[in-house]
Amino acid sequence: MALAACLLAAQARAQTADPENTLYLELESGRVTIALAPDLAPNHVARIKELAREGFYDGVVFHRVIDGFMAQTGDPTGTGMGGSGQELDAEFSDAAFERGTVGMARAQDPNSADSQFFICFAPAPFLNGQYTVIGQVTEGMDRVDQITRIDPQNPDSSVTPDRIVSMRVASDAN
Repeated sequence: MALAACLLAAQARAQTADPENTLYLELESGRVTIALAPDLAPNHVARIKELAREGFYDGVVFHRVIDGFMAQTGDPTGTGMGGSGQELDAEFSDAAFERGTVGMARAQDPNSADSQFFICFAPAPFLNGQYTVIGQVTEGMDRVDQITRIDPQNPDSSVTPDRIVSMRVASDAN
């Protein structure tokens, strides 16, 4: 029942399109719209919006993109080891990781999420209750599907990772 309630809440957020809790993720292929979930993760959502407003994500690569799983970004070093320098306490919920779910990446410590986030290509139930859900892609998932696959475990120097052109809070966008 809780899962159904979370999905209905995500759909309602998408339909109401609150500009203060909507991100525009601009990729070279076009715009991806993300409905943020401050009701699920108020501290993480506030931090992501703060970083977006600072231009932190502009030009940052998708450093880990695994086919059938997810695309991860948010590390200004592009190595998967960096962040903004401000770790956040976990805000786990019963929201499910489905196609288009946006979650916070972290190290082994549940309270180590910083600036890195990922977008699921497919359902990932093994993440449920283990990672913080911050939102849902509401438009442009076809663009997310086009992100170049990058496996840091098997690097291929001939592959150029895709970058975030810019990321803005919709209420600030022109």
